[in-house]
Amino acid sequence: MNDTTPQMLDNQQCQSIIDLILPIQQIEFNVPVTAQDQPDLLDIEANYLQNGGGFWGVFDQELLVGTIALLNIGHHAGAIRKMFVRKEYRGKELGIAQGLLEELLDYCRSNGITDLYLGTVGQLKAAMRFYEKNGFVSITKDALPSYFPRMEVDHIFYHLHLSNPAVK
Repeated sequence: MNDTTPQMLDNQQCQSIIDLILPIQQIEFNVPVTAQDQPDLLDIEANYLQNGGGFWGVFDQELLVGTIALLNIGHHAGAIRKMFVRKEYRGKELGIAQGLLEELLDYCRSNGITDLYLGTVGQLKAAMRFYEKNGFVSITKDALPSYFPRMEVDHIFYHLHLSNPAVK
């Protein structure tokens, strides 16, 4: 793996995104979610890019190995979605997850997004440690802003204010 620089994805990569994300959700972590439950993955441009968000990926040759997405939810806020890295590409050594998150944070700072929120599930323990290590703070569902688009399967939530000194 030579280049781990994230690049912006669009509708040309929809099938690659689905091929990466679904097996991780369904097989690896037994999250009861289908492609039909995630219609946003069929139109990245309309669901993420058009409204000032983004969808980034890292490739090893032609293989998509990691993704992260940002929904611009207004109010200078964003929702992180679709943070997934293939099992064999995880870890500090390659730094793919960290690079994806840093790309998203840089984008937020450049585009006036000061608050980030995300939802996850209890099975994703390593993901929760990763977010906490990066300055995200666990919050209750009741502490989410009304404009945060909740996913039905999510039951653990995090917030990051970008002026937090723990953020690089």
